[in-house]
Amino acid sequence: MLAILLRRFVSMVLIMAVISFALFLIFESDKSSVAAKVLGQYSLPEQREIWLEKNGYNRPFAERYLSWVGNFLTGKWGQSIQFDQPVSELLLPRLANTGILGGFVFFITIGISLVLGVLSGISEASFKDRAITVFSVLTTSVPEFASATLLVAIFVFWLDWLPGTSPFTNGFELAELVLPVSVLVIYNFGYYTRMTRASMAEVMTSQYVRTAILKGIPFRSVVLKHALRNALIAPFTVMVLQLNYLLSGVIVVEVFFAYKGFGKLLYDSALFGDIYVVEACTMVAVFVAVLSQVISDIGYTLLNPRIRYS
Repeated sequence: MLAILLRRFVSMVLIMAVISFALFLIFESDKSSVAAKVLGQYSLPEQREIWLEKNGYNRPFAERYLSWVGNFLTGKWGQSIQFDQPVSELLLPRLANTGILGGFVFFITIGISLVLGVLSGISEASFKDRAITVFSVLTTSVPEFASATLLVAIFVFWLDWLPGTSPFTNGFELAELVLPVSVLVIYNFGYYTRMTRASMAEVMTSQYVRTAILKGIPFRSVVLKHALRNALIAPFTVMVLQLNYLLSGVIVVEVFFAYKGFGKLLYDSALFGDIYVVEACTMVAVFVAVLSQVISDIGYTLLNPRIRYS
């Protein structure tokens, strides 16, 4: 197990090194463009040259790259042009807000999808199975902005039960999380449900499950103790890989509800051309994507003993 963890860590470091170099080429290779974005398009060439010299952009390319990586690892992500504050002070609270949103969505989605997926998988081809499948397909096919508009029309303008935005201007309020979480759960749970259903239906037809049923073991015990663990292997992998979506893929929902999270910060910074914020957000998103892949591989190994002991 330790060897597996070591290999996953080494691969993670290598992937991050390659991606960081690619991002550095994209964002930092044209130093004149960086100076123009920081100082403004109407700044003079002399001003840009002074700024480049002062901030070390006239150093050799390799030295600049190593310094850029070192600054990222130590949290020195530069100064936000749009918000006029250090990027780290701006980014970390936004990450926390998105973490809260993503945490609620992740656990609620898993709970709903596992229950519906198992119920559908153990009663394959029944009315219950077809009803759950149709409902899952319908919810997954509706994009976030459409379901958000529908929920706002019902619960904000018609029933007047919930706030229509989630800026947390008066501190954290659970009511402001209801609509963003609902939109993301509705969009995501159908895909997880169908994955769980397909995996569960396949496991229920396996020889060891049939043998357990023929031996007289209660059906509930067969499902929970024998079938469920093997059925969770494929859905677990997909669910963990969706962590990156819950970080940077929720831009539509965060912008729609004015939720001050990571996605909205990335969206606003990209529109404004705030290069240092975009760089930091991109690197964090890549790190989470690679980390989720590593967690998925380790979890798959733990759930599947044939891989663990091979």
